[in-house]
Amino acid sequence: MTSNKINPEKWVGNYADYLYNYAVVRVSDAEIAKDLVQETFLAGLKSAINYQGIASERTWLIAILKRKVIDHYRKINSKKGKAEVRMNYSNQTDAEGDWLEEQVADPLSLLENDNIENEELGFAIQECIAQLPQKQSDVFTMKTIKGLSTEDICNELDINPSNLWVMIHRARTSLMGCLNENWFEL
Repeated sequence: MTSNKINPEKWVGNYADYLYNYAVVRVSDAEIAKDLVQETFLAGLKSAINYQGIASERTWLIAILKRKVIDHYRKINSKKGKAEVRMNYSNQTDAEGDWLEEQVADPLSLLENDNIENEELGFAIQECIAQLPQKQSDVFTMKTIKGLSTEDICNELDINPSNLWVMIHRARTSLMGCLNENWFEL
């Protein structure tokens, strides 16, 4: 357990380079990366009272930066428009799978809502899910695609909610890596 005291006066010296390198790899733009690091420090100062010391200061700041990077892409995507991708595995709500819809097609493409392209992406997603470790695939499919409750999944697989969310996070990360490598052209 780390101390729940933070030291914002040392953030720039201790973490700025690491955070910048983390951000620039994800946004591929030095100026945007600098802005995101500044936003991270500001958000850290604003939420310092909520810092519980469970994670190290650096880990806590990285978590904030990750959200800033996500917000950056959401902002860009909302300006360009979303290309919808829905996978019909069940008749239940698609709300849990909305993260897949945040991928944006080329804004210059006339095919961004093309059913064939969406069908091909659906197959690519299925192939990527098949490459996941079995338990991650099961948890992801049950929660995100079938829409089962956390409690039902935990009872069925004999895991705790914390494990479930870690597996979902890992599955999503792996899926996005697989899709970026095999489907989306970066």
